Amino acid sequence: MQKLKLDELNRVGIEEFKEQEKLPLIVVLDNVRSMHNIGSVFRTADGFAIEKLYLCGITARPPHREIEKTALGATQSVAWAHFETTVDAIASLKADGYHIIGIEQAAGSTMLNTYKPTYSKKYALIFGNEVNGVSDEVMAQIDECIEIPQFGTKHSFNIVISAGIVLWDFFAKLRL
Repeated sequence: MQKLKLDELNRVGIEEFKEQEKLPLIVVLDNVRSMHNIGSVFRTADGFAIEKLYLCGITARPPHREIEKTALGATQSVAWAHFETTVDAIASLKADGYHIIGIEQAAGSTMLNTYKPTYSKKYALIFGNEVNGVSDEVMAQIDECIEIPQFGTKHSFNIVISAGIVLWDFFAKLRL
């Protein structure tokens, strides 16, 4: 078996990417501290062609060298917006008809493997701070909560791993 060369991958350019149909998802980062995590979420959002990324609160914004280290140019392809607070972002999303989902370990959450997104809904997925997760203030505003099943000794995944798992799951269930 031989790896494909970059020119054999048939990737679209930035302008073509901006015009293509997107997965009806907005990823919301709730006070994410690490610029490397932010850049990696940009890159993951590009990989699954999500609609937009909302950067909230203390979450850093492009352009920034530390974000670009892991984004590898995805800040140019993925649409994004900044909100002073995640609650402000949620209010805007609800006004636009989005179904708001917190990705968190919580009482009454639905396990990701059993969650069934529907084609008729637009979704906003909220990923929280590296230490405190999705804030209590934000949890009070969500429509429902999804939890990633875990079986090891640690209590959580890194936000980038969580975003990759959840975005792949939604992509597979809505597009494949």
